[in-house]
Amino acid sequence: MAMTPRFLMMTCCAASLTLLAAACSGGGEASSPKGGGDASLQETLADPAPEGETALDVEVLADGLDVPWCITFLPNGDILFTERAGRMRIIRDGELVEEPVAGVPEVLVYNQGGLFDILLHPDFEENGVLYISYAHGTEKENATRLARAVFDGSSLSDLEVLYDAKPLKDTGHHYGARLAWGGDGKLYMTIGEGSKYKEKAQDMTSSFGSVIRLNEDGSMPEDNPTFGEGERPELFTKGHRNPQGLAYDAERDILWSNEHGPRGGDEINIIERGNNYGWPLATYGIDYNGAKISPFTEYEGTTQPVKYWTPSIGVSGLAVYRGDLFEGWDGDLLAGGLSGAALHRIIMDGNEPVGEERYLLDRGERVRDVRVSPDGAIYVATELREPGSGKILRLTPQ
Repeated sequence: MAMTPRFLMMTCCAASLTLLAAACSGGGEASSPKGGGDASLQETLADPAPEGETALDVEVLADGLDVPWCITFLPNGDILFTERAGRMRIIRDGELVEEPVAGVPEVLVYNQGGLFDILLHPDFEENGVLYISYAHGTEKENATRLARAVFDGSSLSDLEVLYDAKPLKDTGHHYGARLAWGGDGKLYMTIGEGSKYKEKAQDMTSSFGSVIRLNEDGSMPEDNPTFGEGERPELFTKGHRNPQGLAYDAERDILWSNEHGPRGGDEINIIERGNNYGWPLATYGIDYNGAKISPFTEYEGTTQPVKYWTPSIGVSGLAVYRGDLFEGWDGDLLAGGLSGAALHRIIMDGNEPVGEERYLLDRGERVRDVRVSPDGAIYVATELREPGSGKILRLTPQ
């Protein structure tokens, strides 16, 4: 009998361990998955995407930053952004405000950990409430945390912790931490699997490797999907590695996500309730040392990506372009590339990618975040690997 997604979710921990052992030992393939292997991966290596034909005007709004991670637009025209080192900053009237926002909670700045995303409450103009995600704890015991606070234009107050990923981990990698509102009014957040705990992405008693769904006060929605005995009530999807982009397209009622693969296998996914996206049962990538993670690129009962990159681009940040400032771009996806040091435009025909263009290649800067402003301009957060090399850029067509 073919496995259903629900059966897969209830048995995935044992399956994951079996598959990983088979991958390391060179064992045979199970009957239900489709085999990948090195030969299949080589066949899917794509040529570099062509450089974009639309010339850009690039304006530097802020520089000298320490890994700018997130950009958010306020109703009054101000721009809020985070630096991973634990600072929240303001761009006002086109100029960077020298003093960081006061009242930001203490964050764990460790490897990939720090201050991450900002999400405005739907009624922000009335209540001033915003949500932030960040790493908290110690190097030996840490997690992705969600909190909300009131922003008065210069400082945060009334900070309230709403959620901590479970369990605590002892790594400084793969936090996820992107935030978005869905069309259902619920808050969605991505949670990475901590890198060395990849099997937790198939453990339904853990929030690792998931997209979670919460009420605005951090409580658990009663209509969240079920994943089997011992499940965590916040789970919306599982089987993710390190989702670094999350964007809701209201016109199509689609929640998009992108996530880092290992060496190859970066993905773009449509996030749908109860789905399992396969990590590490199936992947289009291999480990950084060249070892197999799984012999499978597809596994029955798991969801295939809408698009994947092999080799990786170091995908980070995601936006749906809605507007007419960039002619012909409406409905396309924009994704940042860290290792690829580019802004990627994924040309869409409905929900299907039909082409790709790369921008900002001449700058050689890692694109950490990408957002579309209310006037249709594109804002990106970039950085090099040196401290103080980060920038906020505003992009418009020439």
